[in-house]
Amino acid sequence: MMTIREMCDAFDVTPRTLRFYESKELLFPKREGQKRLFSKRDRARLKLILRGKRFGFSLEEIRQLLDLYDIGDQQHTQLSRTYEIARDRLADMERQRDELDTAISELQEQLKWGEQVIASMTETGKAAE
Repeated sequence: MMTIREMCDAFDVTPRTLRFYESKELLFPKREGQKRLFSKRDRARLKLILRGKRFGFSLEEIRQLLDLYDIGDQQHTQLSRTYEIARDRLADMERQRDELDTAISELQEQLKWGEQVIASMTETGKAAE
């Protein structure tokens, strides 16, 4: 069992984050008075939550995937559903990257144009002197 402070240190999260995940029924620490104690299962769940967030999964998607762990089919359903969501998320990320690449190219072209305009204005200004 780990305390909230130990969890924060181990996973580089804040106590507020852990309490938030608990309120969303993603983590289920054992309570001893005001103390929260996190089990090995909670640590594994937090690791998956953080990975899912990094990949852009919603908290609801993460909760649903974590809930599939206990349905008794040796995680087949959980893994299959995770794969589907991850494949969709990757497609979204690739689309976003393509849009960003296009925007970067367009901005680079505009900057080159701006440089040329500024250079020609500077040249024209010097010639007028």
